[in-house]
Amino acid sequence: MSANLRFTVVNEAFSHAPVTVTPPAERPSEYFGKYVFNKAKMYKYLSTDVYAQMCRVIDKGEPLDIKVADAVAEGMKKWASELGVTHYTHWFQPLTEGTAEKHDAFIEHDGKGGMIEEFKGKILVQQEPDASSFPSGGLRSTFEARGYSAWDPTSPVFVIGDTLMIPTYFISYTGEALDYKVPLKKALYAVDKAATAVCKYFNPEVSKVFSNLGWEQEYFLVDESLYAARPDLVMTGRTLMGHDSAKNQQMDDHYFGSIPARVEEFMKDIEINALELGIPCKTRHNEVAPNQFELAPIYEETNLAIDHNMLMMSLMKRIARKHGFRCLLHEKPFKGINGSGKHNNWSLSTDTGILLHSPGKTAMDNLRFVTFVVETLKGVYNHNGLLKASIMSATNAHRLGANEAPPAIISSFLGKTVTELLDHVANADPDALLIAGKHAVKLDLPSIPELLIDNTDRNRTSPFAFTGNRFEFRAVGSEANCASAMLTLNAAVAEALEDFKTRVDALIGKGEEKEAAILKVVREDINYIKPIIFNGNGYGDEWKAEAARRGLDCETSAPLIFDSYLTESSIALFEKTGVFSKGELEARNEIKWETYTKKIQIESRIFGDLCINHIIPVVTKYQSMLIDNVSKVKEIFSKEKAVEISKENLTIIEKISEHESFIIGNVDKMIAARKAANAISCEREKAIAYHDNVAPLLEEIRRHVDKLETIVDDELWPLPKYRELLFIR
Repeated sequence: MSANLRFTVVNEAFSHAPVTVTPPAERPSEYFGKYVFNKAKMYKYLSTDVYAQMCRVIDKGEPLDIKVADAVAEGMKKWASELGVTHYTHWFQPLTEGTAEKHDAFIEHDGKGGMIEEFKGKILVQQEPDASSFPSGGLRSTFEARGYSAWDPTSPVFVIGDTLMIPTYFISYTGEALDYKVPLKKALYAVDKAATAVCKYFNPEVSKVFSNLGWEQEYFLVDESLYAARPDLVMTGRTLMGHDSAKNQQMDDHYFGSIPARVEEFMKDIEINALELGIPCKTRHNEVAPNQFELAPIYEETNLAIDHNMLMMSLMKRIARKHGFRCLLHEKPFKGINGSGKHNNWSLSTDTGILLHSPGKTAMDNLRFVTFVVETLKGVYNHNGLLKASIMSATNAHRLGANEAPPAIISSFLGKTVTELLDHVANADPDALLIAGKHAVKLDLPSIPELLIDNTDRNRTSPFAFTGNRFEFRAVGSEANCASAMLTLNAAVAEALEDFKTRVDALIGKGEEKEAAILKVVREDINYIKPIIFNGNGYGDEWKAEAARRGLDCETSAPLIFDSYLTESSIALFEKTGVFSKGELEARNEIKWETYTKKIQIESRIFGDLCINHIIPVVTKYQSMLIDNVSKVKEIFSKEKAVEISKENLTIIEKISEHESFIIGNVDKMIAARKAANAISCEREKAIAYHDNVAPLLEEIRRHVDKLETIVDDELWPLPKYRELLFIR
């Protein structure tokens, strides 16, 4: 791209007039869920009996009768038709980190040469997308194409444009899960069952435990015209080259700063659309890096929260273009500044309250709090490598361990108050338990401060931090499907709680009082989980050494981190909780290795093309201009004077030659490494080869390209620079 074109693009982007968003006349509470077939719509469009049966299906997991499905489908179609809807789709989450949909019209032959609008229960409940065209890790071959999408009644149907969107599961013809929703629901069922059983020690009236999730979505915005002028951004979602801007985030003036007018209009538009679709958006603000922002909703039940996050990411990308932006969800689109995460605030609650909330009204309430904190940490400790694998990807690997993100070592920050509480419980005199006979049990627990949430500091370097009444899983990447982390975490906690109950029941069976048995097992587990508790600086090199000494998983290679899915303990966890079979785990790992390979492969190809076909020709042209200048100086001035005048240009010519030579030679080396890796048939070994032999060359070559950016005439440089990309005007 010529210099004139580049600056024309930049100027057009900077002068882009903001789109004025006119909010609905009603208050948000009045249009919230406008395009959602929620219980209020069900009550209006379904008969009393059908509505009651659907409530039992949603709330109690009762099976859905086909006659009920027919009645629900008819009510849905009537509601949707009043909104101008003409099509429907089964909306599902294949193993691509995105969503999928195939739209069909509400039409069928009427048998008389015409058409009728029709939508039956069997279509609502089940469809048949091509399973061989989505990642399956070998579970489906091209000649074995049949797969099924099945309605998830617990996630409300919604409308976008002229289409009725039906959240669904996606399974193969032989029953294996080909999506994130199926194993997530199994993990949520497992934690519900295990946690409810433990809750009954403290409150026999508890009948159900819910897993809750509040995600915080970070993202970047760039002007669309500048985005289009960066092939690396278009193809990979990140800049593969680019020198630091003189000013980036070092002044700390962007975080929580005044939101730019164009961005605020985009945010308003997003919020209105989200609220109409039932997504409870609450928070918006500038993030640390320039052009980086965040939005967050009120927490919801985990399955619904994840559906809403997947929908929100799609909305953000679509609405950004309306405002002249492109929304970047890549974890590290710009080198040298903060990347983007998606902090997952996770908690458990019952129909009686939040299990991780304290203080309680009684000592038993406080013991319940301690029990669930400890058993959560036990699940995290037992499967710290697996939890790291659940959030690892080729893109998130760029972010983890940087200045704004937790390291690739899973540990938990509890803060002084909770840490001291657990220490007190673990170290209290066991003889203090019994007073005045065996039926009088004293729980030697200290008073937990009323303002526990304020006594718990925040540690941005901790991947899994306790923040008052929840744990914040900070390591999840911004473009990831939260289900990967949430199904792993909930399964791990379910296993820990089930083991806890087994051991407590064994002690009770031997004659121990219930309270004493609970406290004894809790104490054992507090001592057991100490290696996972770390309240210090997770960025320091000393922590890496300490973590290794504690036996925590310190692997940093993404392909090797994925091995954690196939350890004996991981296979046992998922089989025990019913989340995955061994075959499903093996298939998913094939997908993870293959996806990693393809990401690096695409980056390598784009990067090589940019270097050889964009950067080198421009650099050579500039070098030739300098050489021509030196030659002309020699013609005009004396030899001594010419040398003096051309000294700086000669130095630049020499530097350019060195950088050019390195780039050309190492691009060839990178292509050879890629070809060698492509010849490997084993997906795991191929991914390792890409990690070890191809990815490092991207960084090595980039250093030389970025140096050239500071040398070559700015008018000639072919790509928009960071100083142009990172500041919205």
